[in-house]
Amino acid sequence: MQSATSPFSSPHRLGWQIAAATVGRLCLNTARRFPYPFAPALSRGLGVPLTAITSLIAINQATGILSVVFGPLSDRWGYRLMMLAGLGMLAVGMLAAGFIPLYVFVLAALLLAGLGKSIFDPAMQAYIGERVPFQRRGLAIGLTEFAWSGSSLVGIPLVGLLIDRLGWRSPFFAVGGLGLLGLAALWGLLPADGRGAGLRRPPFRLGEVWRQVAQERAALGAVGFAFLVSAANDNLFVVYGAWLEGRFGLGVVALGLATTVIGGAELLGESLTVSVADRLGLKRSVLASLTLSALSYAFLPLAGRNLPLALAGLFLIFVTVEYTIVTAISLFTEILPDARATMMAGFLASASVGRVAGALIGGPVWLAGGMLATGFASAGISLLALISLAWGLRGWRQ
Repeated sequence: MQSATSPFSSPHRLGWQIAAATVGRLCLNTARRFPYPFAPALSRGLGVPLTAITSLIAINQATGILSVVFGPLSDRWGYRLMMLAGLGMLAVGMLAAGFIPLYVFVLAALLLAGLGKSIFDPAMQAYIGERVPFQRRGLAIGLTEFAWSGSSLVGIPLVGLLIDRLGWRSPFFAVGGLGLLGLAALWGLLPADGRGAGLRRPPFRLGEVWRQVAQERAALGAVGFAFLVSAANDNLFVVYGAWLEGRFGLGVVALGLATTVIGGAELLGESLTVSVADRLGLKRSVLASLTLSALSYAFLPLAGRNLPLALAGLFLIFVTVEYTIVTAISLFTEILPDARATMMAGFLASASVGRVAGALIGGPVWLAGGMLATGFASAGISLLALISLAWGLRGWRQ
């Protein structure tokens, strides 16, 4: 048995653990993202209006806020237990929706997938933070983040093939089955948490946990950063399709191809975190890349002269943003070493609220001033994120 007091595993075994966790996270990300492009197919299969499916998507996204509850529970009950619980929720929900094709079961499936991700991600990041030396943290976290770009570059296209060949229910069986395999793999690979004594501690008080976190300036700066970076990105994300369509007359197929540019940029950003973030230093890397992402947003309105330049501008934005976020996650796993999952849950919840805020302001900003207003608004919000992070990390040392 491996306890939290002697956390480091052999590199070989830890590599297998990270690989299994990445596959599990790929399933969770695919489950969370595939309803977006295939909402019409789901609405036809269930015989409900398209608005009913978009409501499911909104509920799925809102579950990220609940991570503020599950993060502290992960620190108390153990990261292994919560990772298994997250994948278990995914498997049960997806398989139930596949076997019983009713709207209420699809609603439950997406709700459980969202909850599963809200439980799994902070626990997984905390587990890695506890077992991987800080000098290699960017490599380890960056590898798990391939599950994000992989969901758009691999997971969603495979879901499209399944729907085309086997019908709209097939992705629920496939993702649910893979979730079960991931659950079995992690059950066998992850050591016991050694946190059973947590059940005999004083009564759990969620408010007190977060009051303690709020007293840490580095944690507050990180939470503010998460909110602002996410708001800046979604302010652009919700209108970039309208910009490309209106400015260059792109159709649906061309817009879909343009979206692969974003997936490729995310993959490159994650690869850069894996390859260079640890060597440059996580703190220095985040501050530098955040500055570059702000400049990239400001440059985008000038890139509207032709389509290749516009796509290059979008690519630059998503490379720098993805590198910033993934490297920041690697850094933040060390801010509260005694409450890693709580810290990462705060990051995830703040980012979720930031995405909601960015989506809400994106439309009005776009209507008020087009891409010029959108680009400069996202650049300004990114600079606020830089200020929040620099303030929080001032004087902080690993």
